[in-house]
Amino acid sequence: MSAPLYLDRDGHRTWIKWHRGRRRVTDPVFTAERISEAMRHGASVEVDLVVHGDDGFAVLHDLDLERETTGTGKVRDTPAAALRELRLRSNDGEPISDKVLLLEDLSTLLAKEGVHPDALLQLDYKEDLQALSPQVIANFTEAAAPIAGSLILSGGDFDAIATLAKAAPGIATGYDPCCNESLAWLEATGDYRGFIEQALATAPDARMIYLSYTMVLAAEDAGIDLIAPVHAAGRRVDAWTINQISPQTLPQVERLLRLKVDQITTDDPQGLAKAFRS
Repeated sequence: MSAPLYLDRDGHRTWIKWHRGRRRVTDPVFTAERISEAMRHGASVEVDLVVHGDDGFAVLHDLDLERETTGTGKVRDTPAAALRELRLRSNDGEPISDKVLLLEDLSTLLAKEGVHPDALLQLDYKEDLQALSPQVIANFTEAAAPIAGSLILSGGDFDAIATLAKAAPGIATGYDPCCNESLAWLEATGDYRGFIEQALATAPDARMIYLSYTMVLAAEDAGIDLIAPVHAAGRRVDAWTINQISPQTLPQVERLLRLKVDQITTDDPQGLAKAFRS
């Protein structure tokens, strides 16, 4: 089938985001082959970034190496050359042939192989402002430059995101306000309107607001549309993460489409596209 890119419903287009570079739920995460494929076809795709021992960025989710790679210890203590020699792990934990990517390696690869004008690569920064030394910021600027116009930088610390983006002209920004503290506060107060107003005020330059899909649906159950005020502010909404398409998650996707989310993050883009095209 053609690459899973988006769903059109009632005049609204919802993009399908390839979470951690997966096209299928069986894919390993963060492989160069899948990320490059997504960007050539014009997909929305997400990878995570953590700071490594040479003040650059590794394309990994965890701050420790053991779960995702054949390495051990902290990513922050591991130099770039050592990271490049590590292999990624499959979904069942077995080493695979694909090596760990660094941001500059991925950027160079995509610039060489070509990026579709509609493609969008989300760089989800997993740390905070304290991790951003002047050298880390400088290395990010250099690494991101070849494909800056195809990037959106996101995270939960918008001060950190704004700092990196300021140093890298052309990069869009996004904000994810759904930290554990905010979710607990929402559960205690039910103040969904206050939550989304605060998110928009915290990140005035963020083009995309990333919201837990369970939060979006819980707000709807309470009679509150979290998407509408974001659209009214001229922003877009990504709902994360539908891990697998199943009889249990399909009705949830239906509700998200009815609410007109702009993007759905999923580990199963192909399964999602197939379900709704059929």
